[in-house]
Amino acid sequence: MTAPQPASRSPLHGYPVLTQGDPAGIGPELTAAIWLARGHLDLQPFALVASASATRQRCAALGLNVPVVVISQPSEAGHVFSHGLPVIDHGLDAMTQAGTPLSATAAGTIRSIEMAVSFVQRREATAIVTNPIAKSVLYAVGFKHPGHTEFLAGLAALPGQRAPHPVMMIWSELLAVVPVTIHIPLEAVPRTLTTELIVETGVIVAREMSERFGIAAPRIAVAGLNPHAGENGALGLEDGQIVAPAIASLRAL
Repeated sequence: MTAPQPASRSPLHGYPVLTQGDPAGIGPELTAAIWLARGHLDLQPFALVASASATRQRCAALGLNVPVVVISQPSEAGHVFSHGLPVIDHGLDAMTQAGTPLSATAAGTIRSIEMAVSFVQRREATAIVTNPIAKSVLYAVGFKHPGHTEFLAGLAALPGQRAPHPVMMIWSELLAVVPVTIHIPLEAVPRTLTTELIVETGVIVAREMSERFGIAAPRIAVAGLNPHAGENGALGLEDGQIVAPAIASLRAL
């Protein structure tokens, strides 16, 4: 979640786009299975940004009858979705084998994400759904971001601007969970966690839950870092010195 777009921007057109994810992973199979269940799930059309040939190859290997139809824009998905999987070909083909991530496919994985973001920024797609990536494969070719979330934040920034602070939400109808720290080792969490980071994340979550989810007064609970929230320092000092001041600041806003 990042800052809302200005109201003066033109409305979104087209349909959602899916990124390919790692072509050796579960993404192609998930996408094909979802398309096959489109009637049962009552889905709106979507387009996959991927290698058309690799998508055909995986569907054939899985024995799935999924006709791949190449399109050039997300808006074209509606015309073909009923009889074929719309694919916007990113033009970077690489041989893949299910279960064997290869660095040769990294460029296509990155290109897919960049193209999907570009479609949304140009108001040509309504949303992005990201298939899973194998970050170790991307790291091997010099990928500089800890994960998907930070990469998307970087792509959202205008030239010369600092990337917005990204917030990850794991959402269900009953509970939405937001980790304050993301894509770092567990041992690094205590020294990375700050009062300012908790407050910044909490402000974004409260605003977005109200403006994007329609919850007028969202109720946000902040979990303790240590067991029993530190037991007054007996099990760690972070909850009293970092978490509690953040909660007090958020309540005062």
